[in-house]
Amino acid sequence: MTEEEIEKLRAYLARRINPSVELRRRGKKDDSLEVYANEEFLGLLFKDDEDPGDISYNLDIAILAMDLD
Repeated sequence: MTEEEIEKLRAYLARRINPSVELRRRGKKDDSLEVYANEEFLGLLFKDDEDPGDISYNLDIAILAMDLD
């Protein structure tokens, strides 16, 4: 993902989820980012560009049952 793309995604997630959202690169993987809010890991954001001209982004958040208590 380009820096411009990452900034647009960060701004969108900041408006929709939490102003403190931060996106971090995943080492050598360039198709996904780690998502954090207030330094807490939330999940992974994947870019889906399999179909040319039809790009989407998927946010995968796992919620552990023990975190609900």
